[in-house]
Amino acid sequence: MPSTHALQLSPNDAGRAPTPQQKRFNTLVRQIEKLRLGLGAWQESLPKYQQAYAAEVLPLHDALAGARRDWAFTLDGLYGGPGFSRAENALLSRLICQIAGDLLHEKHGDEALHALYARHADEDFDSAQKRQLQATLEMVREVTGVDIGDTAGIESEDDIAELLHRKMHEEQSAEQAADEARQAAKASRRRKSPAQQKREAEEKQATQSVRDIFRKLASALHPDREADPARREAKTALMQKANQAYAANDLLALLQLQLEIEQVDAAHIAGAGEEKLGYYNKVLAEQLEQLKEEIFRLEAGFRLDAGLPPDSPVSPAKLGELIKQTKRALREEHAQLRQELRVLADPAAARRWLKQYRRAA
Repeated sequence: MPSTHALQLSPNDAGRAPTPQQKRFNTLVRQIEKLRLGLGAWQESLPKYQQAYAAEVLPLHDALAGARRDWAFTLDGLYGGPGFSRAENALLSRLICQIAGDLLHEKHGDEALHALYARHADEDFDSAQKRQLQATLEMVREVTGVDIGDTAGIESEDDIAELLHRKMHEEQSAEQAADEARQAAKASRRRKSPAQQKREAEEKQATQSVRDIFRKLASALHPDREADPARREAKTALMQKANQAYAANDLLALLQLQLEIEQVDAAHIAGAGEEKLGYYNKVLAEQLEQLKEEIFRLEAGFRLDAGLPPDSPVSPAKLGELIKQTKRALREEHAQLRQELRVLADPAAARRWLKQYRRAA
């Protein structure tokens, strides 16, 4: 498909400055092309990131989980030993419950960890989870005021977050629908202002402009009108692109298809007149906003999955470095944990470590 550079408009008369609508058209085309390249970079980079994460990061996660499991059972071996005070034993129990609970969140079927947790928490992990989830549900109801409703099937805080998001979206959609109904009722009781009439007419003309371009493409690309098998196949592929672009209200893709089959050129579009270019610009501006929203949702979802702060800068070019940073942090934590395990192997050193831990806490 031709580059959007081929759609950059210039005045038909040499020496004349571009009109306001031509300038706006050129700016929108450049911005859309830039965002499309950015979206394409994300779509290309994410699968590579996921593959690298599975191959390089997950094994380090598993190794660290194994070391943390060893750490919990090592602390259990120290519990109640000679020289440990009641307060120190209580601290050991809290540490054991914390680490065992974290590990059971990730790997629920570890029976030895379940038994270890129950031994130090005076209740089994599942009961503690239910109690904690119930407290979280009550807090969510109190803070948000959202009626979460049926909580059957809730097994984790992630489930609560997902349910809350869905309920809030449902409430917002219902409020929006009610507001639109009220606005529509008000509008039906009064005459539309000239500004409203103009806006609706422009929206109708913008939609009609996209439809007109699609009809011209459909007429030129209809495969049933082509006798040559190779050309029929090529036209079928182009017609599929046209259908997809029309369904997505993608004016830029439709114009690029027209360039590709030489139905129009940039001079033809530039000569369409300010009014028609204004309709084109309205559609292109909507496309630009949709692209921004799509990229925003993709980046926000990535931050959430990667455990990054909501305002942290992310880009496809930085995903490889993020893998390296994650691996480095996991290796450092693993090394520190193995060092602590060596210290805990000596009861005297373990008591000194526990006192230092208490002071730091």
